[in-house]
Amino acid sequence: MRISKTIIGFFLLAQLAFASLAQAQEDPLASWNEGPAKSAILEFVVEVTEPDSPGYLAPDERIAVFDNDGTLWSEKPLYFQVLFAVERVQEMAGDHPEWTDTQPFEAALEEDWKAVAASGGQGLMKLLAATQSGMTDSAFTAKVEDWLDTARHPRFDRPFTELIFQPMLEVLTYLRANGFRTWIVSGGGIDFMRAWTEETYDIPPEQVIGSQVDLDYLSDAEAPTFERKSGTFFFTDGANKPIGIQRHVGRRPVIAFGNSDGDLEMLEWTTTGEGPRLGMLIHHTDAEREWTYDRESDIGRLDKGLDAGPARGWIIVDMAADWAQVYPWQSLP
Repeated sequence: MRISKTIIGFFLLAQLAFASLAQAQEDPLASWNEGPAKSAILEFVVEVTEPDSPGYLAPDERIAVFDNDGTLWSEKPLYFQVLFAVERVQEMAGDHPEWTDTQPFEAALEEDWKAVAASGGQGLMKLLAATQSGMTDSAFTAKVEDWLDTARHPRFDRPFTELIFQPMLEVLTYLRANGFRTWIVSGGGIDFMRAWTEETYDIPPEQVIGSQVDLDYLSDAEAPTFERKSGTFFFTDGANKPIGIQRHVGRRPVIAFGNSDGDLEMLEWTTTGEGPRLGMLIHHTDAEREWTYDRESDIGRLDKGLDAGPARGWIIVDMAADWAQVYPWQSLP
């Protein structure tokens, strides 16, 4: 009996698909190059999930926390939420003529990213307060969603939610497949992130910890809501990261990923607990596929962590050397 070329073709495609699936199952971190960083993640998960291991952790103890900006997605030329605020400044400028000669609004209107970044935390908070308050929470979420649907990154001309790191998506998936709960702990606004993190990272809103503004509860029998007030009452950076974890999670994590000195206290809190612990810092070393920056950067500065991290047992992930692929839309070599 003769077998048609079509059947043979389908058979070969099926074999290729099966081989690809098998390879993905064998290597859950396929976009990580072989090396100490990849091995540390794989070995840690085996250590804490094997029932006979002396380091075994019950599922309710398997808490992993991740910074967002610079750790799960890019953060250049500015934090993406600040770029959202810059667009809002440009939309609102007609009602605020004083912004044309007031920093950091003047820099935002001129799209002078270096000057906006140089305004520091206080300057960035001014932009966020002026452009993301005085509206209901549902209206704010709608504006974030609309912006993410239409805005494009100035360098890559892609939606901002495509500037996520493929290696970190694999880590999130791998950990959850092994009974971990994955939390975001970021200096970004909690409401800004909750608008998209579930669809992008498969992290639900209740597992997002971020900077918060004051809210007013507006009582209405038919449609009660919240109104965003001006000013930030909790900025999730530095020591406030472990505080946020304690308030929202109530357990000390066993894994922490960050990328800047703003994450040091989170890694410290995580890795000084008893039993197996894993702390990692993403070092941005790839100018071709992403960016190169560390000690002198206005955004995502990594200075103290480069010096103190190895002495504390934290692993410095070299993006250029450790990642075979940076973004999902880039191909593996």
